[in-house]
Amino acid sequence: MAKRLPPLNPLRAFEATARHASLTKAAAELNVTHGAISHQIKALEQSLGVKLFERTGQRVRLTPHGAELLPAVSTAFDGIAAATQRMTRPASAGTLSVSCVPALLLLWMTPRLGSFMAQYPDIRLTLIPSNDPKDIRAPQVDLCVLYGDGSWTDCWMRKWSGLELFPVVSPTLINNRPIRICRDLADHVILHGDDGREWHTWLAAADGLDLERGRRHHLGDARTAIEAAVHGHGVALGDSVTASTLLARGLLVAPFSLSVPAVDDFYVVCRNEMRSAPIVQLFVDWLFAEKEQADSRANAPVAGRINLRRKRPALRVVGAKS
Repeated sequence: MAKRLPPLNPLRAFEATARHASLTKAAAELNVTHGAISHQIKALEQSLGVKLFERTGQRVRLTPHGAELLPAVSTAFDGIAAATQRMTRPASAGTLSVSCVPALLLLWMTPRLGSFMAQYPDIRLTLIPSNDPKDIRAPQVDLCVLYGDGSWTDCWMRKWSGLELFPVVSPTLINNRPIRICRDLADHVILHGDDGREWHTWLAAADGLDLERGRRHHLGDARTAIEAAVHGHGVALGDSVTASTLLARGLLVAPFSLSVPAVDDFYVVCRNEMRSAPIVQLFVDWLFAEKEQADSRANAPVAGRINLRRKRPALRVVGAKS
């Protein structure tokens, strides 16, 4: 059975009158006449079958029945007002927690955050360096930027960028220990940001797999490997997204023209229920807009790089034994 509720306008008149203890002030607030307020209160009293106010001159006072009704009505109107405010307030205010691949956060996103902060000064950001898919389900994380194969399930995701991989080295190191051909990498320390898979992919394309027997360090993630390269500790694999700023500033150089597609890609990911949050949508739109601008400003190939061509796979002769 549907619950029977009093009409809305008489309830508004009752609440305003009780709050002001005055019919005149309630009428002014609701922009109606004194008589209209009086009429609505009488209609409410008749509907409920009880008296809600006692009138003493120009003032009114709640009866016990009125005092019992007022808290429920006030709470209901406060709830409606709060919900309306949440619906109509600007989407560009509030807090947002973003988990991001450490290298991308440090080398690409952080230098560009000024534009986001200028556009949305009332958004308070929490940035977490992480590439852990568990962050997708973490209640304290609103949005993730992950590097992976995009196999995460039961969530919203969108590919943000693919990337190309290529060796990078500090100018000081390459000046002291030149790299003229691929074989010169044997005289350098190879810096890994993963388990070795990505360097293997590049060396295979450069016909240099025998160089994997040289000196190497595994540094845990791409950010640490790139930082080590900046400080002259060896040659790391940079990529077309995170290394761009360091190359433009001259902190790193790319000695070879050869690059290979990375095995994985960058994805923007969040829980399904967060996808419709306006503040999340603002950040997602900003991420893609910044990426588009960065791509449009991408530098042409740098002259003077060693021209390496990707190794072609051997042709299989039809009818030959496997």
